[in-house]
Amino acid sequence: MISEKLQNAINEQITAEMWSANLYLAMSFYFEKEGFSGFAHWMKKQSQEEMEHAYAMADYVIKRGGTAKVDKIDVVPNGWGTPLEVFEHVYKHECHVSQLIDKLVDVAAAEKDKATQDFLWGFVREQVEEEATAQGIVDKLKKVGDAGIFFVDSQLGQR
Repeated sequence: MISEKLQNAINEQITAEMWSANLYLAMSFYFEKEGFSGFAHWMKKQSQEEMEHAYAMADYVIKRGGTAKVDKIDVVPNGWGTPLEVFEHVYKHECHVSQLIDKLVDVAAAEKDKATQDFLWGFVREQVEEEATAQGIVDKLKKVGDAGIFFVDSQLGQR
């Protein structure tokens, strides 16, 4: 049985993951409007991945005898700048999500819930990859400049 404190903390993370999904979906719409279909595709995939995180967390809470909840999802920004600025925002956001997951692991440790700690370590490892991927895209966009932006757009469309 999952503790109420841990259940509530995971439910907050479910809401955060759904907000992230909406953020990336909004970025996808923006990129599509701006003519960057590859970036738009990458963001849609990222949005789907964030929803999968929410689903996995909800399933876990239920399997442990708890109640998964969907809370109010706040509005996400809809205006963005250059592709570089958007991906810099993605990187900062992924760093923020990593901090949220780390705090969730701390709650599981304080509750002495080793099963949940083990479950959450998968998300910790995935966040390391997501941060590295976002940073890699930022680095690539900085190197190619305006002239190579469509090349990077094409590459990300293959995700």
